[in-house]
Amino acid sequence: MAGHRIFTTSFGSIYPHYVAKAERKGHTKAEVDQVVTWLTGYDAAGIERVVADGTDMETFFAEAPAMHPSASLITGLICGIRVEEIEDPLMQRIRQLDKLVDEVAKGKKMTSILREPA
Repeated sequence: MAGHRIFTTSFGSIYPHYVAKAERKGHTKAEVDQVVTWLTGYDAAGIERVVADGTDMETFFAEAPAMHPSASLITGLICGIRVEEIEDPLMQRIRQLDKLVDEVAKGKKMTSILREPA
């Protein structure tokens, strides 16, 4: 079975939307980069590289330097679906990133967004 079309969409085509969403709500590109870095381990140069070279979402997550071990603590609704209940691992990672960006845009404190186990 073929994967969802978001899997072959380039990270570089989605990333500006993440930044725009945060900026519309008075937040910054730096905050978006912080949550991308926290979740995936990409540094600023790595983010710039995958944006520029057209890396698709599947490759973006497959080649992530270090997925954060606390990513499983990301819960809640995104697009009406509970993030923690998504069965496809790649779709779950994509939605986890969506959730983090949503939380930045909503003005949640960064200490809450960057989940750490209790």
